[in-house]
Amino acid sequence: MRILVIEDHKDILANISEYFTLKGYEVDGALDGLTGLHLAVTGNYDAIILDLMLPGMDGNLVCKKIRETTRQQVPILMLTARDQLEDRLTGFSVGADDYIVKPFALSELFARVEAIGWRANGFRKHILQVHDLTYDLDSLEVKRAGQLLRLNPTNRVLLELLMRKSPLLVRRREFEQALWGSNTPDSDSLRTSIYTLRRTIDKSFDIPLLHTVHGMGYKLQGPQ
Repeated sequence: MRILVIEDHKDILANISEYFTLKGYEVDGALDGLTGLHLAVTGNYDAIILDLMLPGMDGNLVCKKIRETTRQQVPILMLTARDQLEDRLTGFSVGADDYIVKPFALSELFARVEAIGWRANGFRKHILQVHDLTYDLDSLEVKRAGQLLRLNPTNRVLLELLMRKSPLLVRRREFEQALWGSNTPDSDSLRTSIYTLRRTIDKSFDIPLLHTVHGMGYKLQGPQ
């Protein structure tokens, strides 16, 4: 599992990161609310540990904004020194899945994160969706408005990256890294692949979803 820890206390962040890493997790960290929010909505995490009191943007607002994005149903555990019922209820009302009060045992934190992570993965369908376009990651079926679309393996890699980051920009280098790693072809293979992907997902439909940001990259976005 891959988790994000948003915690402004450096020692606490370091301790959590070290403990979870030793347990086999991949851990990213942020020391303030704005950075944490950016990572949460652009990354792909199995769970988020979110401190309530953060500089820049508090944990409740970060949680609320994560939940407002169309693709973020990641489990969130609130971490705080507050132990009042009203504080816990506020956290749950903005979308927190669990709540643990400082000071805490790392073993309990780990157990709680595992519980909400596996529970969510057990009930959550592995389906990406942008507007009327869906991608079932289990069956590899891509549909738009219920119509089955046929994509080659390269186009499926591009589409998954675009859908996971939608509506944000995906830069050319990110596509190249996902497709070829450090062995990027000399020819303009990416542009050709984007062209075939666009023909497949947009040509027969009234609303275009794949947009070019000239000189930067591409993004997948439905109507505003």
